[in-house]
Amino acid sequence: MYRILLVDDEILVRDAIKENIDWKSLDCELVGDCENGKQAAEFVKEHPVDIVLTDILMPYMDGMELSKFLHDNYPDVVIVIFSGFGEFEYAKKAIQYGVSEYLLKPVTAMELTGVINKMKEKVDQLRREKTKMNKLTENSEKYRKNAQVIRSKNMEALVNCSTDVSKSIQRLAEMGIDISAISYRVALFDIDLYSGMYELDTEKQQESALMAFVLYNISDEIVTREEAGFAYQEGNNRVGILFQEKWSRNFTEKTREICREIQEKTKEVMGFDVSMGIGKWVKKPEELVQSHNMAQDTLQYRYLLGGKLLIDMEEKHPVQEISIDEPLSVLKEALKTGQEDLALQTLVSIEDLIRNALMQKSRACMYLQQVIRTMDNACEDVSADMEQIREGRDELIREITDQKFFGEACEVVARHTRRVINILSEMNTSSSERQARLAIDYIQKNYMDPDLSLNSICSYLNISTSYFSTIFKEETGETFTEVLIRTRMEKAKELLENTTMKNYEIAEKVGFSDPHYFGISFKKMTGCTPTEYAREKRR
Repeated sequence: MYRILLVDDEILVRDAIKENIDWKSLDCELVGDCENGKQAAEFVKEHPVDIVLTDILMPYMDGMELSKFLHDNYPDVVIVIFSGFGEFEYAKKAIQYGVSEYLLKPVTAMELTGVINKMKEKVDQLRREKTKMNKLTENSEKYRKNAQVIRSKNMEALVNCSTDVSKSIQRLAEMGIDISAISYRVALFDIDLYSGMYELDTEKQQESALMAFVLYNISDEIVTREEAGFAYQEGNNRVGILFQEKWSRNFTEKTREICREIQEKTKEVMGFDVSMGIGKWVKKPEELVQSHNMAQDTLQYRYLLGGKLLIDMEEKHPVQEISIDEPLSVLKEALKTGQEDLALQTLVSIEDLIRNALMQKSRACMYLQQVIRTMDNACEDVSADMEQIREGRDELIREITDQKFFGEACEVVARHTRRVINILSEMNTSSSERQARLAIDYIQKNYMDPDLSLNSICSYLNISTSYFSTIFKEETGETFTEVLIRTRMEKAKELLENTTMKNYEIAEKVGFSDPHYFGISFKKMTGCTPTEYAREKRR
């Protein structure tokens, strides 16, 4: 059952809402209705309430002041504001007081019913979170009173070598912990949700410490059962294991099995993913810091590989430098030739090369910027509008580096790649068609110039003769000379049909400086001389 309080200074509004909502079918109870915020605040002090429906403008205490009171004193109460048009902008400011929904008056029964159902879900979520936090807090309090805290601190000091190793060993021995072994290695566990991959508010930071305690309990139970070493908490959010090799030649594989079991159990019990880094084996306690630091460095590979990692640094070795020159060359040609599928496939291959190298985020981003520069080079080679290509470049680089995961950064690069391909495609299509149209228009306007030539029209279009000849033939199906001659002949026909001009005059009018050559060209195209054509058409 969900308890609802209605607050509005207009009795007609309160009565309408009370009578028109089927509270029982909503599994809700209207526990009270108040005519102002002050009355509502007093009611909440004495009666449990889940949802408050309130107007804004009311005497004594308005809806905004009531929202602040509830936010500060009863944070589990869900607030819905309904208001007239005049105060709606004002109502938006109430978001700082945790207002969940805004409704404009008049409010229909259907609309309010939908909002109430939505608010019920929020109440359920708040109840679940409160139950979860109460349980975690209870466990945490027990832990803080336990000697395990001291053990964890001494264990952390040992593996970090933050204090004298012999003193750390002595303190642990006094607690009945014998760390003697043939060899050692450190594993570190980090809850993905609460790691540095995400920004955490104060509440999440507190929750992360409680979740880390649950992870510690699971780890301690399994490691103790297997007699494999000791679990400890490192700081507030991380759990470590000091593995001790004493009895098995296959203990390396055993440590991985233990870590996998902890991962699976944590997911089963608490529903969250854990990433694990396992450092190398060392022979002496004084060398534990090397194994610890290697395990710690491993956790940064979540940027490249995503969460839920389990990396054993006895198997994996980071690569400092890789060469992506070959795929970059393929990418460049794919862009220049408009092969989008090949370009995107090449990006994936580059992404795999970087990911498999297990490098730091800064170096991975450096390679992605190299990809961007290669795209620029391809665009320059085809004389693209570089100002358009580089538009928003600072924002692009910032977006790449701001991504929490490498895959997301690669998607930003892929999106930029598709944008570049579209620009180049539009340039190629529009340029060819536009230049062919401009050339034909230029011919139409200048066919009478005897000096009109391929060079003069290419100079006008500012492109090379070879490139123009290619695109003009592709777009029109004819060569420049064929179009020019055909145009001149069509104009000559018009003059022969409609005027009494002499052949040499017509030749001059259509761009032939040599009348004899005009006559030859005309006969070649029409099958008759200019005189014969004129005699036939003028009958």
